[in-house]
Amino acid sequence: MAPRLEDTLAAKLHSRDEKSSRRRLILPNTTVDLSSNDYLSLSTNHDLRDHFLGKLKSAELVLGSGGSRLLDGNTPAHVRLENRLKDFFRSSAALLFNSGFEANASFFSCVPQPGDIIVYDEYIHASVHDGMRASRARQSLSFRHNTVSSLRDILSRLIKEVPLLKAGRHNVFIAVESLYSMDGDFAPLVDILDIVEGLLPLGNGYVVVDEAHATGVYGPQGRGIVSSLGVEDRVFSRLVTFGKALGASGAFLAVFLVSPILREYLINYARPLIYTTAMSHTTVLSIGCSLDFLENGTASKLSSHLHKIISHFLDTIRPQLHATPHSIVALPSCLMDEHALDRTRLSPIIPLLTPQPRPLAAHLQSLGYLVRPIVHPTVPKGQERVRVCLHAGNTLEEVHGFIEATMGWVHAQTAIEKGRCAIGAKL
Repeated sequence: MAPRLEDTLAAKLHSRDEKSSRRRLILPNTTVDLSSNDYLSLSTNHDLRDHFLGKLKSAELVLGSGGSRLLDGNTPAHVRLENRLKDFFRSSAALLFNSGFEANASFFSCVPQPGDIIVYDEYIHASVHDGMRASRARQSLSFRHNTVSSLRDILSRLIKEVPLLKAGRHNVFIAVESLYSMDGDFAPLVDILDIVEGLLPLGNGYVVVDEAHATGVYGPQGRGIVSSLGVEDRVFSRLVTFGKALGASGAFLAVFLVSPILREYLINYARPLIYTTAMSHTTVLSIGCSLDFLENGTASKLSSHLHKIISHFLDTIRPQLHATPHSIVALPSCLMDEHALDRTRLSPIIPLLTPQPRPLAAHLQSLGYLVRPIVHPTVPKGQERVRVCLHAGNTLEEVHGFIEATMGWVHAQTAIEKGRCAIGAKL
């Protein structure tokens, strides 16, 4: 007799329990947020709240949206917001989506054509993977995370194996994130663009950049890393989300290198856009208010304060972790070398690498600090960590308290490890 579905599903969950990788929805019950992606603390900003409530009170349309964009959800408010976003991010076109996941999945499922190839950073977001699975592209290949030589080798091999690439008849889409959400490191965008343009001089290499974790925190007026590097005219498309640093929800795709025909193509072929109810009027208002804070410089002031907090955090915890065995807790090597650190671009995402992420996170949560353990399959095996996200709203007292709590756990684990070694030596 075949096993019941419930038994099969329970067995799958039990397997994850045994590997300590089962995901759960947990209500936060701690006081200091060092976990969320609310980097500028705009979701709790009283000025933004008052600004939003004022807009909400005077808005003609508030609830719902009326249907999908192709039916009754294409309101003047949606169009005005897209035009504002297009102008602010200096793109040729903009198209709203209900989430960054939906936007990425839409793009990669329908834009690459038969014969085209997708090359992606091995740490690219799951939404891109979902899009690639539904894509008609010839194949999808990964290159080593942030490794320019790996990208060069793959593109060079593809050009030799697929003559139509060299002839410009087929295309290569290169998918990267400007700031990666688990490691907190930055893509070498300029080097990537140089390689793509050098190996594919006919212009059939298209770099697509996910700026989900960079929007609001970097670049002039928070326009992201692509803008800070001045490479807007070299990037094919850019994903911008509103649910992280901007304290709202939803996303949009900014089109740069081609005419607005890509926007029209997505309207006709992106199934999540076609068959999903449009962004609510309330969300449109919320995004507009956050955009006001980008335009008027408020977000830039918060970002500047955030970078000071990040620098202080690293300068305080680094010397303490230098004397800590890496088998207990360590910062990534790029953060441990103070002299190699680029202080003009610090990430609010700081991984505390540890083989015991759940015990460390539980200890910190018990003391009032909200952090999350990150384990396989979210990160590769052997790279488990507690993910720390700093915010503009965090105080120096909170930072010092968190570091003290972390080091207290580290010292306790160090003593336990030394005790085990002493017992082993006697035996």
